[in-house]
Amino acid sequence: MADSTTAVPEPRRHDTREAILFGGVYGSVLACSMVAALTQYGHTSQDSRRYDAVWLLVTALASALAHGYAHYIAERAPHRRWDAVRVLADEWPLVTAVLPTVAILAGAGWGWWPANGVEYPAFTLNIVLLFALGLVTARWSHRSWPVAVLTGLVDALLGVIVVVANAIIK
Repeated sequence: MADSTTAVPEPRRHDTREAILFGGVYGSVLACSMVAALTQYGHTSQDSRRYDAVWLLVTALASALAHGYAHYIAERAPHRRWDAVRVLADEWPLVTAVLPTVAILAGAGWGWWPANGVEYPAFTLNIVLLFALGLVTARWSHRSWPVAVLTGLVDALLGVIVVVANAIIK
């Protein structure tokens, strides 16, 4: 008879800082990419900006679910009852990172500011967020200020690449 009291190993937990960096960078790059894709055809009405805000949020939620699920199945270890929910909940930084861009797009959709050209403030915001995430995370890891600034610049470069690609594709 098999021993049914075998201990289930604890799945690898990502620390909060790692989750914030990964989710923040992923979410900010996702927001830049979605804004570039959704504004490609020049739809700049208030209705289209509200639509863009909803699609960005739906895409972030779907990405978080896909990433959490991939972590869950990749562990290949016995799982406890609520492990799937825990793994999915760990994806909160990804969704949180797109919320400022969702607010910018929704605000344009509600008429708080012009709907035309709102992608440029969205790009700028996400590039600044990427820089800040890199800088703060490097400092959390006790890196020197020059290394932290360089890390922030490299992270910001990811957003700049999306903006440049958007300009070239248009």
